[in-house]
Amino acid sequence: MPITPVSLLLPNLPAGERTTAAELGESFAQLLREQVHRLNALQQRADVMAQSYIVDKSVNVHQVMLALEEASLSLQLAVQVRNKVVEAYQEIARMQL
Repeated sequence: MPITPVSLLLPNLPAGERTTAAELGESFAQLLREQVHRLNALQQRADVMAQSYIVDKSVNVHQVMLALEEASLSLQLAVQVRNKVVEAYQEIARMQL
């Protein structure tokens, strides 16, 4: 599996400049915050579309199903990322110095 440079994961960092661990940590925290907000927005959008379909059928059933599936897949991805982060943290905690 190829290693992705941090600069590709955090595009808002200035290229070629040295960054501190605190700056990287803050950028990573901001990235996580944005993705959680995006996940929440997808979940809310799917919920609104489903309720709209149930109440007055003003939304196409295919659009509702696509929104629900997108929200579901996004949540599954977020859970898997969380699991990998916890697993990595546990691995680091087990390391002997």
